Amino acid sequence: MTPLTLPFPPSVNRMYRVFRGRAIVSAIGRAYRAAVTEALAGTPRLSVRVSVAIVAHPPDNRRRDLDNLLKASLDGLVHGGALEDDSQIDDLRIVRGENKRNGELSVLIHPIGVPE
Repeated sequence: MTPLTLPFPPSVNRMYRVFRGRAIVSAIGRAYRAAVTEALAGTPRLSVRVSVAIVAHPPDNRRRDLDNLLKASLDGLVHGGALEDDSQIDDLRIVRGENKRNGELSVLIHPIGVPE
């Protein structure tokens, strides 16, 4: 399976806002979801158990916790139509790659137990 290239996600702190006591997706979050949906155009939706491997290519040398990148990127995969729900993920791996201008995620989704 060919890796998908997704935009580098915003911080979880910038993805959501609290409005009138409810957590909502912020304007930055909506823009990120739209960019992921565009990047996933034509990608078939999987409804089976999957493993997901992510190589995060940060846009710069700032310190970042890799686990903070997961929420926005996995929600983007669901919102963009690659997965029905992120509860399908049985194996999840993320590693830091080399820096790339503007940053990006290289995402490989592999069905588990499905013959290729």
